[in-house]
Amino acid sequence: MTELITAVETVDVRFPTSADLDGSDAMNPEPDYSGAYVTIRTNRGAAGHGLAFTVGRGNDVQVAAVHALAELVVGQPVEEILSDLGGFSRRLTGDSQLRWLGPEKGVIHMAAAAIVNAMWDLYGRREGKPVWRLLSEMTPEQLVDLVDFRYLEDALTRQEALDILRRSEPGRAERTSRLLREGFPAYTTTPGWLGYSDEKLVRLSRQAVADGFPQIKLKVGASIEDDVRRMRLAREAVGPDIRIAVDANQAWGVPQAIAWMKRLASYDPYWIEEPTSPDDILGHALIREMVAPIKVATGEHTHNQVMFKQLLQAGSLDILQMDASRTAGVTENVAILLLAAKFGIPVCPHAGGLGLCEMVQHLAMFDYVAVAGTHEDRVIEYVDHLHEHFTDPVRLRGGRYLAPTAAGLSAELRPESLAAHTFPTGAVWDRKVPA
Repeated sequence: MTELITAVETVDVRFPTSADLDGSDAMNPEPDYSGAYVTIRTNRGAAGHGLAFTVGRGNDVQVAAVHALAELVVGQPVEEILSDLGGFSRRLTGDSQLRWLGPEKGVIHMAAAAIVNAMWDLYGRREGKPVWRLLSEMTPEQLVDLVDFRYLEDALTRQEALDILRRSEPGRAERTSRLLREGFPAYTTTPGWLGYSDEKLVRLSRQAVADGFPQIKLKVGASIEDDVRRMRLAREAVGPDIRIAVDANQAWGVPQAIAWMKRLASYDPYWIEEPTSPDDILGHALIREMVAPIKVATGEHTHNQVMFKQLLQAGSLDILQMDASRTAGVTENVAILLLAAKFGIPVCPHAGGLGLCEMVQHLAMFDYVAVAGTHEDRVIEYVDHLHEHFTDPVRLRGGRYLAPTAAGLSAELRPESLAAHTFPTGAVWDRKVPA
């Protein structure tokens, strides 16, 4: 019996993180971490799980976008999809009618990410491997076959991508062993949410150092006087040797970003993240020039590989922050990792959201083993929220992510968590939403 995709199920799942201001920043003061949660099922009983992350209102729109793409997937042979995951991704992102809603950006592209990630989860489960290892054991030729080079060839050719992967190939086994032994460096945003009190900021910053994190991150951008005070308190709490990154979440215009960072410079911020509109490639380049040696980091709202290409070509960033569900999932992120390697820019994935830590760890670890071949100046973001709701939650020790060993992409929610947080009918929301 041919194995076929029989269903693409999606659920509007939301967590009331706004109650304690977890996740709060200058542009999202009261977020409820949410996701369009996708389960792909086959006629042989196999399943794969993925999601597109949002922050509350509008998550139903994201769910609707998944439904719109589902008809392109249901009924398709599993073997055919897994033998050409690059082609599968291109079918989802290149549909002649749905493409008009992007193209390759916004909720329709994120819906593609949720489905693509669910397919990779299914693939990993089928092979009995975590996705980072599945990717790391592919040949260079198999990996470049995932990439759509149509809009990239002025910056990265197929041959250049093959050369990058072939250079890293001899050290894969040693790096895999080291990763399993030592894990991957992390940093934490847990102390720095904008809605937290000064006391909580100081306490959690000290705790981060005690837990072994070499870097913390603070949200900034609402009040310069508050930011100066909070940076001073954080620097006093962690000492001179711990990196402090700051994140404005797009709050500023270009001149304001430059002026604001000059006020904070005396506290030695390591990077400024999303200092202005995520679409302003030249604005990021000017900010980078004017605030150096403070680094500029961006990427969590960068729509697709073409925008990443332009950010790299324009010299607009020092740190590339890919996201597991903003671009079209694992497949497009392989292209983005290759672009970053071509330009010599370190990748520090964005992970501040539901399931993002779980998914992006696979991308960063694949990058270390098979693409960049190093984790120098590379750290994965960590936030201490909602991991208990996943069947294979992230594991940390001494400020480092431990490599997942369970098969798949680590994106499956526990059935009881899914039921309780389904919006608006789950038990958590039934108590909060007026009749």
